[in-house]
Amino acid sequence: MSHSTISDSPFQPAHVAILGLGEVGRIYGTALAEAGHRVTGFDPYLQESPAGVEVADTLEKAVEDAQIVVILTAASASRSVAEAAAPVLAPGAVYADFTSSGPTEKRQLTSVFEGREDVRLVDVAILGPVIQLGTSTPLMAAGPAGETVAALMRPLGTPVEVVGGDLGDAMAHKLLRSVFMKGLASVVVEAVGAGRGAGMEEWIRGQIAGVLAGDGQAVIDRFLTGTAKHAARRAAEMRSTSAYLADLGVHGEMTEASMTALERMAGDGKPS
Repeated sequence: MSHSTISDSPFQPAHVAILGLGEVGRIYGTALAEAGHRVTGFDPYLQESPAGVEVADTLEKAVEDAQIVVILTAASASRSVAEAAAPVLAPGAVYADFTSSGPTEKRQLTSVFEGREDVRLVDVAILGPVIQLGTSTPLMAAGPAGETVAALMRPLGTPVEVVGGDLGDAMAHKLLRSVFMKGLASVVVEAVGAGRGAGMEEWIRGQIAGVLAGDGQAVIDRFLTGTAKHAARRAAEMRSTSAYLADLGVHGEMTEASMTALERMAGDGKPS
């Protein structure tokens, strides 16, 4: 049996194996098949076969002769899947872990592939809801095969940012972003809920929109300098805010967290 490898430039149709055929795996699998790639897949909990994907009954059969293997399992299965796949991957294969495993777990995959120096690894972070955005969901890739994944996915309309560094660095970027994005989303939900409870939803929406539409860097600088400087006063204000939300019957977890953080800053005089 002959094997071929994938270069880091746009390539001809390839054999792509997808391990994990949940909603995201089905979306990517069907899109890759429609783009002309041969796509095989395996999922022990398969509920629905994706269009265009040849579903194998074992992991070994799915990855046999595959040039690039995409891992879309749960994060908890990342290492066990790597351990099962490492001995049976084709020579020169690309192994792309798209799971939401943390940076440390991604870096530890290198130990799984000791003795398979021919296999090129890549850490891929998914930066949005694939179920909503499909293949237009942005990706970030880090590791030896980052450009290969970019060459595979960009023709599908997928924005792919390749960052310098090692395995885990893509997920590190994503998790740092999550501090802001998930926190911001939770604060907005809480603030709008409070506004609704107070009969002032449109007003608070306007306040939020005004901040988000402003000079982003200036807002960041203002937050960085002002938050620690005025932490004691703001902590007291957030205690009052928390009590007010309780009166409204609105959940105030983010307000409580802000109060705690401000109290800590007031105590140590530092923003972090």
